Amino acid sequence: MILGSGSDVGKSLMAAGLCRIFRQEGVRVAPFKAQNMALNSFITPEGGEMGRAQVVQAQAAGLSPHVDMNPILLKPSSQVGSQVIVHGQVYGNFSAQEYYRHKPKLVKKVMESYRRLSAAYDLIILEGAGSAVELNLKKNDLVNFQMAKKAGAAVLLVADIDRGGVFAATIGSFHLLTPGERRLLAGFIINKFRGDPALFVEGERIIAKRTGRPVLGVLPYATDLVIPEEDSVALGRKHCPGNWAEAGCLRIGVVRLPHISNYTDFDPLEQEPGVSLRYLDHRQNLEGVDLLILPGTKNTISDLLYLKETGLFSQIQAFAKSGGRLVGICGGYQLLGAEIQDPLGVEGPPRAEAGLGLLPVVTVMAGAKTTTQVQAKARAGQGAGALVTAYEIHMGETRPKGEGRPAMKIVSRNGVPVKVRDGWISPDGRVWGTYLHGLFDNDEFRRVFLREMSQSHGQTGEAAAGWSFKDFQEAQLDRLAEMMRQHLDVACIRAMIQV
Repeated sequence: MILGSGSDVGKSLMAAGLCRIFRQEGVRVAPFKAQNMALNSFITPEGGEMGRAQVVQAQAAGLSPHVDMNPILLKPSSQVGSQVIVHGQVYGNFSAQEYYRHKPKLVKKVMESYRRLSAAYDLIILEGAGSAVELNLKKNDLVNFQMAKKAGAAVLLVADIDRGGVFAATIGSFHLLTPGERRLLAGFIINKFRGDPALFVEGERIIAKRTGRPVLGVLPYATDLVIPEEDSVALGRKHCPGNWAEAGCLRIGVVRLPHISNYTDFDPLEQEPGVSLRYLDHRQNLEGVDLLILPGTKNTISDLLYLKETGLFSQIQAFAKSGGRLVGICGGYQLLGAEIQDPLGVEGPPRAEAGLGLLPVVTVMAGAKTTTQVQAKARAGQGAGALVTAYEIHMGETRPKGEGRPAMKIVSRNGVPVKVRDGWISPDGRVWGTYLHGLFDNDEFRRVFLREMSQSHGQTGEAAAGWSFKDFQEAQLDRLAEMMRQHLDVACIRAMIQV
């Protein structure tokens, strides 16, 4: 089990790397995280919702993602409440105190998933959440040491040396553990080290002497390693004010909404040759943007109010009026419409709010949540009929009330043939929206879309014809595994777990 001295120290990355290493050695390995809090989620082939981190880890293990790998997903909808997803389906919306009252039932659900996985695979790589030593939360823990105890797992604690205080993070964490927890702790991993690791040899000795546990590796800060990250903590590192990176590139701005979700939708664009992508908020203007994307959001009306309160609302309208091109994905599609109605109070008090008015559509929030994997055909002007694989995660129905045409034609949902229109394109084709996540993962669609965008801006360059996002992801996971083999005592870890 990989636990951490805090949030964003590299737990998910370490778990993914170990999944890839043991898969390369022929071990049947699967990832598992009892409880994940994230707004980046994914829909499995069965139609269940789970956290993206375990999807990446499943890919590293060569597996199709399954909700048993992440039986509980918490999607924060406010400062004090979250939507709770159990075994891929909505369980309810709770405050923390309400959620804790459900713990006995939830532990049973977690263990059902863990037992199914452990029966099907030789090795489970478990991941914890946040800090493993939050004393005020321990009594309600079901994802850190409590899960390690139930699984009988050897625990490795990851600490981030780049943020400073690595001795407090490691030695301090050790001295906050109970005797039973210390017995499970097998060693430490120091992550994000800059410079010559020989300079930390004395540090390794200090940690080992003070805790009686070895440092099993000092991993470099590989800033050029591109692995999809879990949530908005990592999104802060993508914020890049200043001038656009390259002259002649296609400049894409993504609005960084307060409740932004599934920003991994744009990872392929971020890595695409000839594209410069930036996340923008109310502190930047939209000057120089070739394409503006409104991403998904967990609370559409709240983020609509943010746009109005900060002035971004009028900036976006002016951008569109001046001929700018816009795309809305899921909640962003809803924001582009004329109005958002929430008569049932799905996102708070029942209310209605005027949208940006850039698409003639009206959204009514509904109580049932749509979670499907789909195949769809893009309509003319948005990918020239390319067949795409994508997924839906939304609450609400959006209906056209004026001119335009559908953006997508869904031809199957969860493997069942259907004929369903999705999204909407403005009459002039400059603004369109869709409920489909993962569109830009599709190489053919992305290439055609970017070629059309470049031509509309008088640029001669286009997306690299042979560049595959899936191949790129696989290569990055192989790079991660190789880096960990070089800097981690894999033989010692292998001996611990008897694989």
